[in-house]
Amino acid sequence: MDIEKRVIELVEEKIADRPDLFLVDVKMHSSGKLIILVDGDKGIGIADCAQISRHVGFHLEQENAVDTAYNLEVSSPGIDAPLVLPRQYVKNIGRSLAIKMADGSKKEGKLTAITEDAVLIEETNKQKGKKAETIESVIPLMQITETKVLISFK
Repeated sequence: MDIEKRVIELVEEKIADRPDLFLVDVKMHSSGKLIILVDGDKGIGIADCAQISRHVGFHLEQENAVDTAYNLEVSSPGIDAPLVLPRQYVKNIGRSLAIKMADGSKKEGKLTAITEDAVLIEETNKQKGKKAETIESVIPLMQITETKVLISFK
């Protein structure tokens, strides 16, 4: 039995009545740590994580799905975790992003929109002795290797 696949089914089943929540990732580590990352369009609370954890844990025990000791951890992706799903970009419109491109270059700017296959960011182009100008860049999702939200403590 593929544990990760079964866990995905269980999480999807549990959040089926919550269209605001979505599964980001499931990883079973060799150390026995089973990590489930769930997010929401407006974030996700501890109570939701606890309910998902109980649901998944209960069914894995009932089915005797994991034959070794394991630790089940349900949380939202950390603020420093890269964005994985287009739905996570939607949640971060208006925030500044650091984007690593497939060609090795990097872009930074404020996320203004996301389409089916691209993100739109406003980049500030600063040149010595000139006034900074803002340019809008369309970045195809296929060319992005990693996107992180830039945290500002201003």
